Amino acid sequence: MKLKLFIVCILSAIGSAFAQAPVAAIGNVSGKVIDKATKEPIGYASVSIKEGDKAVTGAVTQENGTFNILNLELKSYTLEVQFIGYKTFKKAFTLTGADKSIDFGTIALESEATQLEGVNIVAERSNIVQKIDRKVVNVGKDLIASGTTASEIMNNIPTVSIDPQTKELSLRGNTNVRVLIDGKPSNIEASQLLQQIPSSSIKQIELITSPSAKYNPEGMSGIINIILHKNTNNGFNGTINAGVTFGETPKTNTALNLNYRVGKVNFYSNYGYNHGINANHGWINSANPGLENLQNFEFRNLGNSHVLKLGMDYYINDKNTLSIYTNQNIAHTDGYVKTVVDYFPAVKNDTYQHFDNENENKTHTYDLAFKHDFDKKGENIEFQANYSKTKNSEDTNYDNNSHQTDGTLFSDSVAKNLIDGVTDYAQFNIDYVNPISESLKLELGAESRIQTTESDFVSTEAGNRYIPPATFTKDSNYDFTFDRNIHAVYSNFSKQWNSKWSSQIGLRAEYYEINGDFHRVDNNFDSADTPQNTTDTQDDTVTDDIFTVYPSAFINYAPDEKNSFNFNYSRRVDRPSIGQLSPIREWTTPLVESRGNPTLEPQFTNSIEVNYTRNTKIGSVTSGVFYRHITNEISRIVYNDPNNVERKILSYDNFDDNNAYGVEASGNLKFTKWWAANVSADAYFKTVKGTVQNAITSELENAQAEVTTFNTRINNTFTATKDIRFQLFGMYRGADLSLQFERKAMWKADFGMTYNVMKGMGTFTLRFNDIFDTMHFGFDGNVPYRSYGEFYWENQTVYVGFNYMFGGGKNKALQRKQRDANETQGGGMF
Repeated sequence: MKLKLFIVCILSAIGSAFAQAPVAAIGNVSGKVIDKATKEPIGYASVSIKEGDKAVTGAVTQENGTFNILNLELKSYTLEVQFIGYKTFKKAFTLTGADKSIDFGTIALESEATQLEGVNIVAERSNIVQKIDRKVVNVGKDLIASGTTASEIMNNIPTVSIDPQTKELSLRGNTNVRVLIDGKPSNIEASQLLQQIPSSSIKQIELITSPSAKYNPEGMSGIINIILHKNTNNGFNGTINAGVTFGETPKTNTALNLNYRVGKVNFYSNYGYNHGINANHGWINSANPGLENLQNFEFRNLGNSHVLKLGMDYYINDKNTLSIYTNQNIAHTDGYVKTVVDYFPAVKNDTYQHFDNENENKTHTYDLAFKHDFDKKGENIEFQANYSKTKNSEDTNYDNNSHQTDGTLFSDSVAKNLIDGVTDYAQFNIDYVNPISESLKLELGAESRIQTTESDFVSTEAGNRYIPPATFTKDSNYDFTFDRNIHAVYSNFSKQWNSKWSSQIGLRAEYYEINGDFHRVDNNFDSADTPQNTTDTQDDTVTDDIFTVYPSAFINYAPDEKNSFNFNYSRRVDRPSIGQLSPIREWTTPLVESRGNPTLEPQFTNSIEVNYTRNTKIGSVTSGVFYRHITNEISRIVYNDPNNVERKILSYDNFDDNNAYGVEASGNLKFTKWWAANVSADAYFKTVKGTVQNAITSELENAQAEVTTFNTRINNTFTATKDIRFQLFGMYRGADLSLQFERKAMWKADFGMTYNVMKGMGTFTLRFNDIFDTMHFGFDGNVPYRSYGEFYWENQTVYVGFNYMFGGGKNKALQRKQRDANETQGGGMF
């Protein structure tokens, strides 16, 4: 019995000793991942800890590029860092009792687009990176090869669409989107601006669908920020791109990017030139009871555009940088439109309208920025002042006539429109960033935007009526002045909770005021049986001032290196534009006239979205859902012209609350060494509201329609050899529904190839757009009566281009002199 008790005591003591023995020692690793060339942090890079070929654990780098991986056993591992578009970084290490914590310091990832003697080489394949508040599209040769301008390549970007007829831009199925160039706004309409920017000048495209409080809250669907190339390599270097697009008529495009870096000063420039004729045509069959007709349209425009950016960065010292630049945009268009309206059966005189117009737009922008870095790492303050002046003019001549059913001339007239407009815009920003600790960051800032627009519109019309004989004249003078001032302050607070959780909350407060004066005078003379000479005047004033706050919140959760979740909320506003407010007609045809509504009010949007990114062996896949609640929604309306029973007025009005939903997914996938693809699909669900005319009573009434839109794209890259690559692009845009009609689905397929020559310094590009000639706009509707038609443009084209990179930045004598003077050469500011 004693022996048994002794054995039990011994075993218990041994068990107790093992229970109280210390557990295996625990280690950790940390570091920061940056871009080797730009020194900018790389967020959301995949960091893996491997034991042999087996992944033990891992993490995703934070927005500032840092990572910290805990709870590692003390043994030998391999650290592996990966990010799309960069070469994989690997390093072996060993955790021991004496060295349980290893800080890898700064890990500089080298881009797959290596540098040749100081020249930035554009990556072969584009990639998309999901960040906490935006998607970043790094533009590669495959995307550049898909179009000659920013407008043409936008259709290849997930969730972005360009209307092929109007060139109107939309993001997530909504046209209320704000376009920035290098983070700055432009007075030029987005549809015009995107057609002026050469695709080869674009470095990145940022899709900011849920902007933080730092950003201007205008634009329901968010912001598209186009970042242009700016080199900071030593010496003189650059790229030149030239090409020709063959369609019904040839069109040329040229782009030149230059950089000269010497000592503390960096000079850079971008120039783009586009020239060509665009030819479109279409028809509409209208079953308007008693006025059934067929309308035929022909459009032809000769366009020339110049875009020039000149800039300089002066690196005063390690703490201070001064930057200045100017943008000069000049666009000139000569075109004509021919409209023929045939009525059937012969119930009314057929109508013919022809007009030719000349448009010119000049925008001059000047920007000054100063940045000061404090002694604390990451703490800085930046001041920016931006001024731009835009001058636009239009000279349009109309020739109208109508014939009776027997072909006899019934009336003829000529008209002329002269429009001159000037917009002055000034913006001032001050931004302060303070990393309070390694896990806390505070951002504060203020912004003022001051805009003044003046426009004069003179319209004259004179003609004859032959049955009964009479002459008539009409002179109209429109002018308006529109002032819009916005003053804002904001704050953002970011918190890094641990290696898995991070968050940011922000608040922006804005005071908005507008003042618009619109004046119109009409002089009419008609020498009919009872001659009349009348004068009509109209004066409208628009004033408003609103104080509003715009909160935002972001949460990021990365449980491991393969998975990442984003939760975002923001409040946004869409303020009526001058065109939406101005009662002056924007354009007119024999049956439709477009004008604004001075009583429009802003619409507000609360947006929530959730995104999930999964990193796999063949690439990354990002999926997301979003919800938008819109109050005081602005939408189009159509009503009868009180001065012309045959004409409709197309305008705008505010409606009740509305909702929109969407789901989307995109992937950067590399299936094999020779086949890679960017794939995306999205679907949007929304309610369209507006005013339509009742077909029976002819009265106007509110209406709405439930709409579901589906889009998908795939851009394949096939690597045949080191220097030869083929691209196959396909897109499908599903049918879309409005209150009046359904837009039919459209699709296309493009094929292209790139051939690198001269050791990668030169690239030939060949592209065949719309191989099967299927891309055109078709619609069919029944409100207020049956109406259907189709419009065509130069969709099937062939492009041939060449890109060449030159310069080496090898000014050795100057470099030696700089070393002797102990001058510091830092990176670029932006």
